[in-house]
Amino acid sequence: MYISCTKGKSQTTVNHISSDTTITDSKFKVSFPKLTKEFIESNKSYLEHFYNSKYGSDFSGGFLVAKNGQIIYEHYNGYAYKEKDIKIDEHTPIHVASVSKVITATTVLRLVDQGKVKLDQTVQSILPTFPYAETTVRMLLNHRSGMRNYAYFTDNKAIWDRKTPLTNQDVLNIMATHNIGLESRINNRFQYCNTNYVMLALIVEKVTNKTFPDAVKEMIFDPLGMTDSFIFHDMEKKDEVSQSYKSSNIRLAWEYLDVTYGDKNMFTTARDLLKFDSATYSNDFLSNEVKQEMFRGYSYERKGNKNYGLGFRLIEFERGPLYIFHNGWWHGNTASYVTLRDEKVTIISLSNKYTTKTYKTKQLASHFGDYPFEGDEGDE
Repeated sequence: MYISCTKGKSQTTVNHISSDTTITDSKFKVSFPKLTKEFIESNKSYLEHFYNSKYGSDFSGGFLVAKNGQIIYEHYNGYAYKEKDIKIDEHTPIHVASVSKVITATTVLRLVDQGKVKLDQTVQSILPTFPYAETTVRMLLNHRSGMRNYAYFTDNKAIWDRKTPLTNQDVLNIMATHNIGLESRINNRFQYCNTNYVMLALIVEKVTNKTFPDAVKEMIFDPLGMTDSFIFHDMEKKDEVSQSYKSSNIRLAWEYLDVTYGDKNMFTTARDLLKFDSATYSNDFLSNEVKQEMFRGYSYERKGNKNYGLGFRLIEFERGPLYIFHNGWWHGNTASYVTLRDEKVTIISLSNKYTTKTYKTKQLASHFGDYPFEGDEGDE
């Protein structure tokens, strides 16, 4: 079941407070200090005011803030499929666009921990037809491969028929048989590119001998109890998932780019992302060595505090803790996932009706820690 049928159910605000400090659904249990009732109540009031003033009744999606694995405040509103009167609740999976990259990177890094992949091995050693001999797995993860975005080069009628859905393997085949070229020299600079994560999904498939959706289910979703999460890959089931809307409530049409995965196409919920975030504090889920590689910057060619790790965006302030997050945008879907490691705070905002309000998660950081900004929005 992709979206739960809640036709006729009244829209409700869910303010759920967990009394259990352990992530019970996960095979990688993490024990956090239990929050006091006073802390929960004062922050719940603050967050409720924040949501009402910044998001409002027109926001369609899910919003959740937690600390130490405990939900302080959450709110669900809007329609997963307006034309069918299916409303969004805490179990409704929403397309999270580029936040999917976090899960793709984590799947690869779990394979690194298992000794099945090395960060600095070449992509060609795994995918022999990949055309760039010097490119490594790490360069895909941190967007330093210099590749062009597949959405741009497949827009050429001489290269691809846009009436045909494009798969990950199709992207590799095109690069292997056409002189696509690079956008910049390999490992010369950071350049955010979805093609990197399409290739990473193929690497997972080759190494595990499973489809990417099955591999992620086995390595991430099932052990973490993420029962409402899946990787979408079957256009025949496009009417069984939450839909995507313009801000005007017009439903957006599906297109030929809607079956590629790794860079996007994860459907999940705020609660499931919280389960994932809590598990990342376990050294059994991801080794400390791998996390040190994941949560550090790799690109310093340009001055500034923005950077990228392995699957996460970073803001490296001169003072204050490291701000770790990933945002996403695809069609009408926007998403933001923030993990404040020093404070053990998780902030998640997901929407299936186009809005930049989703990215207001950044404004909450300074409430919980010494993060010196008040910006409205983040990067996709």
